[in-house]
This record gives sequence, C-alpha cells and structure tokens, in this order.
Amino acid sequence: MSDFAGMEDLLQDFLQEAHDLLSDVDNKLVDLERTPDDRRLLNDIFRGFHTIKGGAGFLSATELVTLCHLTENLFDRLRNGEMTLTFDLMDIIMAATKGVRDMFGELGQGVQPHPAAPEVIEGLRTALETGHAPAPAQAAAPAAAPAAVAAPVAAPGAAAASGEPPWQQLLNAVTGNAAAPAEDVITAAEVANQMAPHFPPEGRRATDKPGAAAVTGAAGGRRTEERAATRENTIRVDTARLDQVLNLSGEIGLTKNRLTSLRADILAGKTDADTLHALDQAVSQLDLLVSDLQNSVMKTRMQPIGRLFQKYPRIARDLARQLGKDVELVLSGEETEVDKTMVEDLADPLIHLIRNAVDHGVESPLERQAAGKPAKSVVRLEARQEGDHIVLIVADDGRGMSAERIRAKAVEKRLLTEEEASTLDERQSLNLIFLPGFSTKTQVSDVSGRGVGMDVVKTNIQKLNGSIEIRSEQGKGSVFVISLPLTLAILPVLLVLLGDQPFALPLSMVREILPIERDKMQEVGGKHTLVLRGEILPVVALSHLLGWPQDEPPEFGVLMQTSERSFILSVDSFAGRDDAVIKSLDDFRPRGVAGVTTLSNGQIVLILDMKELLSDLGSHIDSDVRAGIGRALELAV
Repeated sequence: MSDFAGMEDLLQDFLQEAHDLLSDVDNKLVDLERTPDDRRLLNDIFRGFHTIKGGAGFLSATELVTLCHLTENLFDRLRNGEMTLTFDLMDIIMAATKGVRDMFGELGQGVQPHPAAPEVIEGLRTALETGHAPAPAQAAAPAAAPAAVAAPVAAPGAAAASGEPPWQQLLNAVTGNAAAPAEDVITAAEVANQMAPHFPPEGRRATDKPGAAAVTGAAGGRRTEERAATRENTIRVDTARLDQVLNLSGEIGLTKNRLTSLRADILAGKTDADTLHALDQAVSQLDLLVSDLQNSVMKTRMQPIGRLFQKYPRIARDLARQLGKDVELVLSGEETEVDKTMVEDLADPLIHLIRNAVDHGVESPLERQAAGKPAKSVVRLEARQEGDHIVLIVADDGRGMSAERIRAKAVEKRLLTEEEASTLDERQSLNLIFLPGFSTKTQVSDVSGRGVGMDVVKTNIQKLNGSIEIRSEQGKGSVFVISLPLTLAILPVLLVLLGDQPFALPLSMVREILPIERDKMQEVGGKHTLVLRGEILPVVALSHLLGWPQDEPPEFGVLMQTSERSFILSVDSFAGRDDAVIKSLDDFRPRGVAGVTTLSNGQIVLILDMKELLSDLGSHIDSDVRAGIGRALELAV
C-alpha cells in the first residue's frame, strides 16, 4: 500500500515540479563551479532547495526535508560570504543533489524515502560547523568502518581473509556441527552477512512491488544515468496550441454541417452548377482544415529538446572530475522542438556520446598543454532543424580518431579479417566503432571498455529512423552528426509496385529513381551490378528480398543509401509519394515490416524496414519472409 494514499495527485504534481527544479539546480551548480562568487547563482540554488524542502514538508517526507535543509543552510552561508566554495565542498553538494534525486525515485514508487547516505549528512554538518568541507579521507571513514568491524569475525578463516566465503563456518552453522573451536563459532546470521557480497539475495519479499527497483546506497550494475527511466505519461502543452486545436475543431464542425446541408440538397435532386460549386468549396475547405488540425495536433507532441539537454552538464562535469580532466559542455539550440517520444529515446544515445567524448575524445590538461591546446576541453552539444529533419551534433576538440588504429583494433578483436579491413575507406573504418564488442580501451572500467556504448547509440538511432555520421581529424577532435525525422507518427514514403501490390519505402533513404537497362547490367562475383557515374553499385531485387514471385524483369531502380551501403533496389513500377500515417501490427510483426498505412483508395500498404531486410541479404530465409509478409497483409486487411 502506498505511503501517500489519498495524496497521489499532489505527490505527482510535486515530483514533476521538483524534478524540473533539481535539474535547474544541477545546471547552475556546474555554472557556479566556474564562477563561485556569482551571488545570483547562489541565490537561485538556495531558493531551489528551499522550494523542494517546502513541498517535501507538506508530504511529511522527513528525510528529504532534512537533506534539503542542511544543503539550504550551506548555501545561505555561501551567499552571505561566511564560507568559500571549494572543489571538495562542491563534491559534497553534488552528492547531496544526487541523494535528493534518489529520494525522488522512492517517492515516485509511493514510499517514504530512506535517509541519505551517512557520509553525505556528516559532510554537510561538518562543513556547516567548521566552515569548510571534510578532507576526502575523513569523508570516506564511515564507509570504511564496516570493513574494520567485520575483520575480527573473518580473521579465524584464511579463506575469509582472502575474500572467499567462509565455507567451513557455513557448514558448521548449517549442520550444527560443534567440532569447531569455541573462538571460531559463528552464527548462521553472521555467515549470511559474510556471504551477502558473494551471493546477492534472490526471490521477492511480500512487501516488494512489481517493477520497483531496490533502493541501495551503492547500487551495482549499469551506471545510474544509463538505467532505463520510467517513461512519463504526461506532457506539458502551451495553452495557445490547445486553443488552436479547439478553434480548428469548431471550424471543422461548421464545415461538416455545411456538407450535411449540401448532401440533403443533392439527394433532393438539386444538382445545379451553384450547388456543385458549393460542394467543391466545402470539400476543399474541409481538406485544408483537417490538414491544419493534423499539424496542430502534431505540434502538441513537440517538446523543446532543452529539457533533455539540461541534465548533461552535470554528467559531463562529474565524469571529467572523476577522470581528472577539465571539460566544459557547451549547449546550443535548446529551443529546438522534437517529438516527445524521440526526446525520451534519445536520452541513452546522447549520454553515451557525451561520456565517450569526455573519456575517449578529450585529453588530460597536461596532454593538451603539451600539444599547444588550452588546458580546458570543450564538448559541444547542438540541436537544429534542417527542413523536415532534426540534426544533433556532439563534437569535441580532443585528439580525434585514427582510422588505421580502429581497423587494427577490429582485427585484433576478430570482428573482421585483415582482408576485409584492407578494403575499408576512412568513413567505413570510423563506423567500426559501432560494432558490438568494439572498444579501444585495453582495460575495462566503470566508465568504458566493454564495447557496448556506441552499439547502443547506433541501435537506438536506427530505431528512430535516423542516421549517424562521424567526422574526425587527428589532433583536432571528432564530430558525431545525428539526423532524425521531425516525428515518428508521419513518415514520408515512396510507393513502389511489385505487380499490382504496392509497398512503401522510407523516403529518407531514397536518393534517385532511374530506369534499368538490361544491356548495361553486369555480373560481379555472381551478383548484378550497374555503373552509375563511375561507381559500381549492386542491384538488389525487392522481389528477392521479400521472396516474392517475379514474372517479368524489373524495369526501374531506386538508388537507396544507408549508413553502411549504397545500392539500387529494382522494382516493377511506382505509385507516387505519400505521407504515411504509421500504424503498428499489434499481434504480429514479420521481419522487414515497420508498420502499415492506408492509401486514399483504402488499399493497405506495408511500410518496409529496409535495414532489417538488408540484414537478411544472402541468408536462406526468403520463404519465412514471404510467409510473414503475406500474413501481415492478411492481418492488416
């Protein structure tokens, strides 16, 4: 049962406001570290903690109130000039904001938050009493205490001293064997405590809630900011946009009444020129109003990407401090609007790219000075709209990437052969960093080295129908350019035909339409190719990808381009271009199908996932793909 029964709406309102306040505080803390005497920042941060404390007090969240109160008092002394902000003091403050955020997570699960970490509370109190932050060793003392207490218990067993579980003591405790010496006697509870690090608890208690994460002081596994966040089911919309939707709905209602009246006249036999002209005007007006309403509804889903950007300066700062680097994250284009769904799905890729820039991209201050660069590195995160696409840029002024070194590392890790590596150009070599398991790090750390991060980036961007490009120059830095559609709800498509059956191809991949002249086709390695402007391109039949029967040789080709390859897709004919409203197949999704849409004549069209179809190229699953496509068409109808 929730600790906030009857107060759920109030709790959600508080959490929504408090999350925004804390994100703003995090950003201002990063700015404050650069300008520690800025009284405006000190006052703003003080007010942020004071506001959170007030809301927490109304909810009787005592532990949150305590933590905010101590931090608020600290900033009160800082803004009054009674204390000086140092790096050690800032670390304590950052730990306090993390504790506040962790408590928000517990409140979101409907339970009262646990007390903050003892070392954080002690650090804040010491700073308030002495006027400066405790020394790092002093702050770490409470964490070391449990190990000192446990040492005497583990001492009798050599295995325990070496980090192994106390197997003999465990056996004695379980079997009741009294053969062990008196001083070695240990209870089952003590054994369980010693075994805990080796065997984490399994199962579920009766008090556990499904989907609720365990709240621990030192959570292991994935890094906190990379864990899957609970998707918000609410959205903030400017009332002006809602007013526009309401006005358009009213206009459509009036036009509908006009059409109803004209319908009655026509049924009554009134088919003169004036009536037909009025009908044509009413239909045209309805078409215009529906298009405007569709655009207005889409805009209600658009959110400024700055809400996503605002959490990254803190992440970059913490990682840079951990690695001993001086890094400034510069944000640009925060007002750029993207679909709400995309904002949530972009969180993980951007975190990985920023961490990659801070960890791999930029050098240490000493290395930069030796290379004639400023000691402070700059990582740039930018967003802008270009036509019907959103472009995101993550750039650094670091050491850049070596295509030759990347190829060698891929061969070393057996991700490709030396022969394959020798055929890659610079762009293809740089793209090797997206392979699962690829990493240039020789040692695995809690920051990098597992070869997972960049694979996650590419996978998530492709799920959003986007692309990512790398530009790098050794000694000057690297740039990652992400291109995404404005929205996922509407997809511009090219309609192609196989026989009489239309299929939809994402227009973002289409570069050119050309006729296929059979006498100009050549075979290279047993595969059909065409030479286009001096470039040899493979010709892939759409019928072959789908396992579809091909009665006549295809007459047309579509030059398509993905991040990995360019090729010509051969088809029978075209049915034009359309803006498809994507509908998913809820119960069944065959390989190579992204969704379905309906044409103006009511015909069902499958939207093809070309990346997935191309991944099957050369494998022997044509019959499975064909069966899946056929069933998808049946279900869609």
